Amino acid sequence: MLIRKATPEDWPAIWPFFRDIVTAGETFTYPLELGEEDAKGWWLVPEPSRSVVAVDDVGTVLGTAKMNRNHMGNGSHVASASYMVDPRHSGRGVGRALCEYTVDWARTAGYRAMQFNAVVETNTRAVRLYRSIGFEIIGTLPEGFNHPTEGYVGLHIMHKAL
Repeated sequence: MLIRKATPEDWPAIWPFFRDIVTAGETFTYPLELGEEDAKGWWLVPEPSRSVVAVDDVGTVLGTAKMNRNHMGNGSHVASASYMVDPRHSGRGVGRALCEYTVDWARTAGYRAMQFNAVVETNTRAVRLYRSIGFEIIGTLPEGFNHPTEGYVGLHIMHKAL
């Protein structure tokens, strides 16, 4: 698996699983009716932020991540990241590779920490992955997310010092 900078030419491969993940309403706080052009602008972020794709040996996009500063001004030393793995390629280590890549990117870019603002507590696979990489739950917003089948569930704030 190769992780490389995402380009606008990758968007047609990203959009179908991006759309499906967002409209499922189970893991992201994005609007369920998010249109393609807005989604593309939100995900393919300009420098100094970064968007990447994980591809296999024939160039198939397996997943994607975006990383950016979490806050501005005096909080700009904290990074954040978001991840989406094409469900057809889950269970193959794509999410772990993307997460490890973003942590390395943030460390190399001089960030002192990474913070995830809204990890849905029912997204147990993601929580387990982030914890295995060294993130800790530092707080949970009770009923911060309206899950389509579980109802109101918590949103974890997760942190990792770099």
